[in-house]
Amino acid sequence: MKKILFFCFVGLLCFSCGNNVSTNPSPEIILDDLFFGTDSTFDVVTWNIQNFPKMNITTANYVVQVIMTIDADVFTLQEIESSSYFDYVISQLNEQDSLYIWDGYRANGASYDVNLAYIYKSDFIQINSIYEIYEDDWFAFPRSPLVFELTYEDEELVIINNHLKAGGGTGDEERRQEASLKLQAFVDSTFSEAEVIIIGDLNDDITEPQATNVFWNFIEDTENYLFADLPIAEGLFANWSYPSWPSHLDHILITNELFDEYENSTVQTILVDHYLEGGWHEYEESISDHRPVGMKFAFE
Repeated sequence: MKKILFFCFVGLLCFSCGNNVSTNPSPEIILDDLFFGTDSTFDVVTWNIQNFPKMNITTANYVVQVIMTIDADVFTLQEIESSSYFDYVISQLNEQDSLYIWDGYRANGASYDVNLAYIYKSDFIQINSIYEIYEDDWFAFPRSPLVFELTYEDEELVIINNHLKAGGGTGDEERRQEASLKLQAFVDSTFSEAEVIIIGDLNDDITEPQATNVFWNFIEDTENYLFADLPIAEGLFANWSYPSWPSHLDHILITNELFDEYENSTVQTILVDHYLEGGWHEYEESISDHRPVGMKFAFE
């Protein structure tokens, strides 16, 4: 049984950015039997941590424990508002986790500071480049996609982290469709032979019919693209990433260079709320309204 007992520190932690993180006492966090990552797979997780940190130090401490317990190699994050609490999470990961060295990168150009970010194990992940694309295209991308070119063991991978426009209106759907078309154009022109993972809170359903499916350009291009989380979207709503609606909005899209690895992969919504004493109420109140979605790749 995997059990993490976490007691928060009392005091004040000051980061070089000049912002203070007050470490007031938080409830004991207990996560039993929650695990995801393995030593033999490349594990990537997308997680929208709503208005991080929605409850300040309490949320930050939950996030530290969830990341350590899920134990993925790369976390692609959305809605990371606070740079100081983001730094705090990385600091606590390195203080509490004796097995790995953690690092992170947070963009800073999104409106209302709902920025994209990465947290990753730097002893396994070599950074080749991190950069934003479509920075001036506010219509399609209210948050510029964040590209992470990396090396994991001998594999050269490209991860593109996204948080597309929310909302159910026609204008919102047009913006998501425009984003989908431009992401495909970018990958086709820049990484036509690369192992690419397009990931994040895409804010729409991938199972809708062609007439209303904003991702149809990817779905119909079956030779080159695959939504790895399609079985989740087609399955029970209890396993969807956004239970409040309910809907499945957080997706993992891969290029054909990863199709072979997909055959032996695992894709799942990580039901963190099932491992908390207070269930979904505790999770939504203290952490987020989205669940993490993860994929494990077994490279030969």
